[in-house]
Amino acid sequence: MNIFADIEKRIVAALDALKIEGQLPDDLVLDGIEATPPRDPTHGDVASNAAMVLAKAARMKPRDIADALATKLAAEPDIAKVDVAGPGFLNLTFVPAFWQQAILAFREKGTEYGRTDLGLGERINVEYCSANPTGPMHVGHCRGTVFGDALSNLLAFAGYDVTREYYINDAGGQIDVLAKSAYLRYREALGEDIGEIPEGLYPGDYLKPLGASLAQQHGKALLTLPEAERLTIVRDAAIPAMMALIRTDLADLGIKHDVFFSERSLKHGNVDEVAATIGSLRAKGLVYQGNLPPPKGEPDADWEDREQTLFKSTQFGDDTDRALLKSDGSYTYFAPDIAYHKTKWDRGFARMITVVGADHAGYKKRLEAAVRAISDGKGEVDVQFCQMVRLFKNGEPFKMSKRAGTFITVRDVIDEVGRDPIRFMMLYRKANSPLDFDFAKVTEQSKENPVFYVQMAHARAKSVFRNVAEIFPDLTATSAAVTGADLTRLSDAGELDIVKKLAYFPVLVAAAARAHEPHRIAFYLYELASSFHGHWARGNETPQLRYIQADDKDLTAARLALVGAHAQVLATGLAILGVGAPEELR
Repeated sequence: MNIFADIEKRIVAALDALKIEGQLPDDLVLDGIEATPPRDPTHGDVASNAAMVLAKAARMKPRDIADALATKLAAEPDIAKVDVAGPGFLNLTFVPAFWQQAILAFREKGTEYGRTDLGLGERINVEYCSANPTGPMHVGHCRGTVFGDALSNLLAFAGYDVTREYYINDAGGQIDVLAKSAYLRYREALGEDIGEIPEGLYPGDYLKPLGASLAQQHGKALLTLPEAERLTIVRDAAIPAMMALIRTDLADLGIKHDVFFSERSLKHGNVDEVAATIGSLRAKGLVYQGNLPPPKGEPDADWEDREQTLFKSTQFGDDTDRALLKSDGSYTYFAPDIAYHKTKWDRGFARMITVVGADHAGYKKRLEAAVRAISDGKGEVDVQFCQMVRLFKNGEPFKMSKRAGTFITVRDVIDEVGRDPIRFMMLYRKANSPLDFDFAKVTEQSKENPVFYVQMAHARAKSVFRNVAEIFPDLTATSAAVTGADLTRLSDAGELDIVKKLAYFPVLVAAAARAHEPHRIAFYLYELASSFHGHWARGNETPQLRYIQADDKDLTAARLALVGAHAQVLATGLAILGVGAPEELR
């Protein structure tokens, strides 16, 4: 049950009545009407923009519509007050019984409370992480990886059929560097003193086990092979070895993918998909030979001052047309990207999300143009940018062991603080805003540590059920006394505040899913936890507000119903973020 959606239906019904009475135009379309919590809780329980969005089409002043609508809504028995604010915003205040009965919705849905059918089963592909398979994941990958996974959880909870995809960049210059670096470690494993790792190769110790494995498998045979042949053998061993490291890190972060798609398969499968894609674009008249001006601002690595094979990217909203082939005839970085997204379209994904780092700033328009071109305007891609993460400890820049040789690994961070703090804090800012990650802050037990604060609210709720067993052993979360409790006993303002926040959860889920913003869930959970902790503190000062009342079993049962609903929504929200909901914190 979505209480705010039901309120929107009431408002529409009241507007329909005004149309019948001749106070509004009979042909007025009632679109865009919303019911949401007001920004200032002192203004009421629910705010609506109905009069504001209808005024232009109705050719009326918003205030006149709002006044008529307020009169109509005020007649409903569970609405205590309707105020018209400013030019025509409506603020509704409901009687306590309305919110008391709202707990029935939480009880009815249980673990499914908040789930919506917004997506209507539509298929959507979310590509995230896609770290180059040249070593373990570094901390720069972490934020986009967690963001993509939480966004996938959110979209699935909102009714979409989500496929989680990892694009393995196993072609190109970085793979050649990997093979040369691994070959050096192979020589080392055979007993050769390789000295300092040459500039341009990967120096991390993580390649030593691979070198040892190659030595054990091939002995000295690789030393006598031509370079191209031996590097092919090393490369074919190195990529799966590096992907095994990455998969281990992903698993320990609670990250899962449904598809691992190889870039090499685009060029070296039965069909050269890149060439085929360029051919299909050419057949549509979207590829031509021409010259490009130098890029403005940041240099484009694919730009050359010569006649080139170009994609008419500007025809689909890009700032400039894009090169597809380099002077040596090899593909530009962008050409395989077009082919890759065409495979998504061919696999039935009209909607795609691609999560990239902030260093891909110029990526958005060209990729949107490519998807429009390959799908004849029927497909769409949302490119989500994740800004950098800066590491601190007690407010000071923090340098870790850099076991990888040149960068800080995700494994370093997992070992330092654990999965839950990483995931929650990576989502506790909007993805395109810079994030400071303080190792000391995310492990301290205080309100200043959001993940602890939210998890403590869940643990406290569970502790209420453990403690009540000492006084009323038959009062459990599923007992008839609790599930059938007299909810009119919940009359304190602090209790009703928690109920109101719980009621907003389905609206919040739908809004976050539409906006592709899982950070909204993290913010909401913190606010919900704050209400619970605040009421808990009031109970410490005023014993009659405590959840367990030894001399009033019925009141205790009603409060347990509220505590159970609160714990369930916290657990559901944390699950969307991929964070645990502990029953105890030590």
